[in-house]
Amino acid sequence: MTYLLILLALLGCMALTDARWKLFLFHRPAAGAAVLILGTAFFLVWDVAAIAAGIFLHRDSALMTGIMIGEQLPLEEGFFLLFLCYQTMILFTVAQRLVEHRISRRTRRGVAADRHAGVGRQ
Repeated sequence: MTYLLILLALLGCMALTDARWKLFLFHRPAAGAAVLILGTAFFLVWDVAAIAAGIFLHRDSALMTGIMIGEQLPLEEGFFLLFLCYQTMILFTVAQRLVEHRISRRTRRGVAADRHAGVGRQ
């Protein structure tokens, strides 16, 4: 149960960060939800394929609920994959905004320098 509670707390922190700066779900809720659902589903299918191939095996742990959503697939794995997708999209949008901000600053500096130098005056 401890692992699930930690994952839920981390998801809550990601949601608070997202809400504060309107990064992903709070910026475009429908598109964000679609990306999270599709991303999580993709990785769940990947896990099921790995389980079928004998690559992934579940080991009992006192830190987990013991609830299985599939053969060798614990409930916590679904929440972990959701967190992984959400975190990735938050980090991607932060990086994207930082790059856009930098480009915007350079453009503004370039325009100001051009004005100062008299470029564009006739």
